[in-house]
Amino acid sequence: MAKPTTETINLPDFPVTIVRKLAGNFIHAEISFKEMVANTDKGLILYFYPKDNTPGCTTQATEFTAHIHDFDDLGYDIVGVSRDSVESHEKFIDKYDLQIPLISDADEKLCQYFEVIKEKNMYGNITLGLVRSAFVFDKEGKLTHAQRNLRAKDYTSRLLSILAP
Repeated sequence: MAKPTTETINLPDFPVTIVRKLAGNFIHAEISFKEMVANTDKGLILYFYPKDNTPGCTTQATEFTAHIHDFDDLGYDIVGVSRDSVESHEKFIDKYDLQIPLISDADEKLCQYFEVIKEKNMYGNITLGLVRSAFVFDKEGKLTHAQRNLRAKDYTSRLLSILAP
């Protein structure tokens, strides 16, 4: 569950590459989160996931898409982040008709900023990998909730119950 946090992570002001599909066309834009929040009256749910087209990541992305209107009603935009390429994101969005924008963080700058790259034990091998995490920012850009190492299945329902008034 997303827990109220004592972490003090500010939204970064460096540009990121965001990928979304509008009216059947892919749009790629360089934008900073500070700019994104300044141009809306909504909060932001920023979630990090390991890899496009994998079971847990697909579950999480499709659940966020299924509940996008619920989050919108609560006043939040949702953006997913992985280290996958823009091209991979396009295929992922197309394949599952995702309605949420995705950020390509191939250089891991955003992942490093949020400290979501950690050691993982995969079949006895220690590797560095992205830890599934979510960060909720209010409409002023202040971090209100954070969770690291979360489970993908039903996460959106758990998050909705936390954020609902």
